[in-house]
Amino acid sequence: MNSVSPSAAQYVGLVMQDEQVESWRQPALERQGSFGFRAPQVSDASREAAREPDEMDKVKAKLMSAWNNVKYGWTIKTKTSFNKISPVTVLGHSYLLNSEDEVERFRRDFVSRIWLTYRREFSPLEGSTWTTDCGWGCMLRSGQMLLAQGLVVHLMPRDWAWPDAQQLTDVDFEVFRPRSPVRAGGVPIPSFGSLRGSGSPEKLPASGQAPRYCQRRRPESAKDRQAEPIHSKLITWFGDQPSAPFGVHQLVEIGKSSGKKAGDWYGPSIVAHILRKAVAKTSVAQTLAVYVAQDCTVYKEDVVRLCDLSLSQRPADPSNQAWKSVIILVPVRLGGEALNPSYIECVKNILKLDCCIGVIGGKPKHSLYFIGFQDEQLLYLDPHFCQPVVDVAQADFSLESFHCSSPKKMPFSRMDPSCTIGFYAKNKKDFESLCSAVSMALSSSKEKYPIFTFVEGQGQDYGLEGHSSNHGGPLAHILPPGPLSRSNNRRSSEEFVFL
Repeated sequence: MNSVSPSAAQYVGLVMQDEQVESWRQPALERQGSFGFRAPQVSDASREAAREPDEMDKVKAKLMSAWNNVKYGWTIKTKTSFNKISPVTVLGHSYLLNSEDEVERFRRDFVSRIWLTYRREFSPLEGSTWTTDCGWGCMLRSGQMLLAQGLVVHLMPRDWAWPDAQQLTDVDFEVFRPRSPVRAGGVPIPSFGSLRGSGSPEKLPASGQAPRYCQRRRPESAKDRQAEPIHSKLITWFGDQPSAPFGVHQLVEIGKSSGKKAGDWYGPSIVAHILRKAVAKTSVAQTLAVYVAQDCTVYKEDVVRLCDLSLSQRPADPSNQAWKSVIILVPVRLGGEALNPSYIECVKNILKLDCCIGVIGGKPKHSLYFIGFQDEQLLYLDPHFCQPVVDVAQADFSLESFHCSSPKKMPFSRMDPSCTIGFYAKNKKDFESLCSAVSMALSSSKEKYPIFTFVEGQGQDYGLEGHSSNHGGPLAHILPPGPLSRSNNRRSSEEFVFL
């Protein structure tokens, strides 16, 4: 169990001046991947000479954990600011923060998202002495959050919210009214501190009728509470122990087929394939499939063959409407060295869709899980906070460290162009609606070529048999088989069509 309450600890970090951080960062630049810090490699001969490989690695892991907590620590000096005049979009939901009710709805929605971060002191990863993923596992954690959101919409009641969200009482963002005639610009409007600090009932309008959202939320509260066992079970699947099907131990083990190992850099494309394989190995695969797009293209017939259970019958029965739900993951690259600004509006429109489950990517050397935006700022969950491991095998383990009450934003201009976009469709009708809605969102780009496309037919129709990651038979390799060097692994894993 956690020895420190994350609601008290996650927002207090060490404050360092930029010059000090840079002095730490410069010697390490050669060891950094695009989304994380990689420890210096120690040769087998050196380890034999030292005769203390375990101690060396343990000290190294502890130093990396401390260094990353300093580098990525959130301080009490900074709070994320939201304005009252522009809507905040969170995966298909929109909130205009001009009232306490709306602010509370937004906070409840955000806190209900499953937050998966660096952990320390878990059992060593197989074949290594790593007992933490701090500094190298951020993209795996972002991928876990993307998959967790897909499982939430797959297993939980529609518009589910965590009933215990109120227990995260730290206020870590402010709502402003820019250019207000009453308050000077930059003066915060009281948000939900009083809502969480008091047990008083919600105030009703003068009409005596509850606000519309309260009427919608109240009958669902019983369903939310009844879904708590599923919520807890879902989080155990991401536990930091070897038996967890979507935990770091299992994801690293699956990644070995691509030549990756604990401590290596993982890109958003490789993580998409790792998640696909992880789901395929579990019982949830009976009702849920994961499809990974090829070359920025979603082949509709490939998805149908993956999801339509009637096609597996001999002979096929067209009247059988059995259909697996599907998570569609689309690795893309939105520019060259930096994000192409022409795609910003397109990314916004995608995040407005109900079928979108988020984007994994980040900013250079820093993986993040994007779930929304306000104006020209992306809203995200950050895995870069190292927490003690939680024993999810215990009954009634604390869920608090798996939820975050600190929304963070960053400019679109800082977004790394390499990312993977996720969607979810519950049935065939939803898949058809998804294709239509996403295609419309993609057409909003000012660029001649869309981020990705939907086409009829199968990947093999276009000569992609050897590259398809979703056909039947044995699981495909994440990367093409063959002896590849580390540099080739890095390059091959992130081969995108440049837009």
